[in-house]
Amino acid sequence: MRLLVLGARGMLGSDVKVAAEGLGHEVTGYGHAELDITDIEAMRRRFLRDKPDAIINCAAWTDVDGAEDDVDGALLVNGTAAGYAATAAAEAGARILYVSSDYVFDGLKKSPYVESDPVGPVSSYGSSKLAGEQATMLANRRSWVVRSSWLFGLNGGNFVDTMLRLGADHGEVLVVRDQIGSPTWTWHLAHGLVRLVDTDAFGIHHMAAGGTCSWYDFAVEIFKLSGMDVKTLSATTDMLARKATRPPYSVMVSENENAIQLPVWQDGLNGYLEQRKSAEEAGS
Repeated sequence: MRLLVLGARGMLGSDVKVAAEGLGHEVTGYGHAELDITDIEAMRRRFLRDKPDAIINCAAWTDVDGAEDDVDGALLVNGTAAGYAATAAAEAGARILYVSSDYVFDGLKKSPYVESDPVGPVSSYGSSKLAGEQATMLANRRSWVVRSSWLFGLNGGNFVDTMLRLGADHGEVLVVRDQIGSPTWTWHLAHGLVRLVDTDAFGIHHMAAGGTCSWYDFAVEIFKLSGMDVKTLSATTDMLARKATRPPYSVMVSENENAIQLPVWQDGLNGYLEQRKSAEEAGS
């Protein structure tokens, strides 16, 4: 299969490209500098030239708090441009997958969210991702929307790296305990996405790591597995004022038949720490 990856230089997109190549697909990947997703004509020309069978759209505005300061900017990238990509894909005869977020939910449900649950984003970022879902499905009938959560991976800033840096620098961290989710390693998610585009199961899919934890629990496990003696303090969301509202509970499971299941988050964390160590050793 000929796959084209948008956002291929980012944390998820770079893993998707490697995963797809490893599974024998012919893969082309573009970062923002190579293909501006807000330019529909540029995408039309590129898609018609490359003739992909499927496109995985990992390009995204990921700064949750920054989206509150630039609502239009986040909506352009996550929403409008997603529609452009889906339109250009349809015109080129290609299917398209849009990567979305648990932040499309308000987080008030007390049990895991499934695909048919009502959405209700509580931040500009969440609203922009929901707009991207809707634009993608409206523009291309052969499309998938995959919601995932709390991503961490090798090629981008993430919570694990932040904790390791703060722990090493200060020996103490303060982390929220009242936000619950499922930390997902991009390497696991990447393989799930590539498996999905090999099917005709179009529509919305939840694809996050198994298991749940708070950001505090996640931090404790990070230091435990890293062998670091770091004093880990907990706080409530209100105590750590952030510009954007976060859903307090955003655990997701799939109600779809033959849903792709990812490993539990602890396995992902173990894998990432090993991957990170190997990358550091290779670069030293």
